[in-house]
Amino acid sequence: MIAQKMPSPSDSAKVAILLCTRNGELFLQQQLDSYATQTHNNWTVYASDDASSDTTRDILERQQKSWGHDRLIIISGPRLGGPANFMALIGRDDLEADYFAFSDQDDIWEAGKLAAAVTWLQTTSSNRPALYCGRTSYIDERGEILGLSPKQPQPPSFANALVQNIAGGNTMVMNQAARRLIKALTQSMPVVVHDWWTYQAVTGCGGEVHFATVPTVRYRQHPGNLIGANSGWASRLRRAGESLRGLHREWCDTQLAALAVVESDLTPANARILAGFSRARQQWLLPRVLGILRSGVHRQTCGQQLWFLVQVLFNRL
Repeated sequence: MIAQKMPSPSDSAKVAILLCTRNGELFLQQQLDSYATQTHNNWTVYASDDASSDTTRDILERQQKSWGHDRLIIISGPRLGGPANFMALIGRDDLEADYFAFSDQDDIWEAGKLAAAVTWLQTTSSNRPALYCGRTSYIDERGEILGLSPKQPQPPSFANALVQNIAGGNTMVMNQAARRLIKALTQSMPVVVHDWWTYQAVTGCGGEVHFATVPTVRYRQHPGNLIGANSGWASRLRRAGESLRGLHREWCDTQLAALAVVESDLTPANARILAGFSRARQQWLLPRVLGILRSGVHRQTCGQQLWFLVQVLFNRL
């Protein structure tokens, strides 16, 4: 866990916390309370509620009365699902901040989360997209620790981002340059998930990504998760079945279509990776395998890479 006495960076850097909610009454208050513990105290919550039918809106409005309307701003979501809600929220023209943090409704932030992110982001160039993300602690419905998300043995890269998202959106904090990239897509076309798109766009366009090994988020696992931890044999078997049915190939099609929006901003090297990968996906067996291997696209671990090759062989990627 991150030390709660960790020194905070200058409060001059303002963070917009982008919270998306839908029927989150069970755990929302704990998440809101964790914002209040942040050692970096210069933040505003933008809460986009996607037509909740429980007491979620009441909880937000009660907290708004306590904190003030300048500390918690409540917005109505687009009613198109979680990823669309996040994309619509980060695309709003009225967001005013130096940095932008995605937040789920059911997690708990460690007190030093924003401080750690802002400290690193302040070392980067404001003209270059920069994204902070990292590991999480898995917790159950009672808040008990279940374990940690895996470390990532290879550095973040576009060649990895094309086929894998290494960090959850609930850990992500970005600068204004990264936000402008993400915002370019908000009115154009859908993505599978907002965090995978963020990782692809930032790495593809020459941005800097820092993957923190010290968890700053307690990621709650429960039946209502939109996307839970991909750990355990049951989860792996479920994902394998989805892949063999062609779901992952559909996801890849969606994300590649979205990348067309920022294609002109890709670095020359990443543009070649994208072109080689896209071309190889359309080929028959041998050219497909050779083309994808030559493109350099890869997953993080040996086991993941082996499954990746199985997907390539059966044209499920």
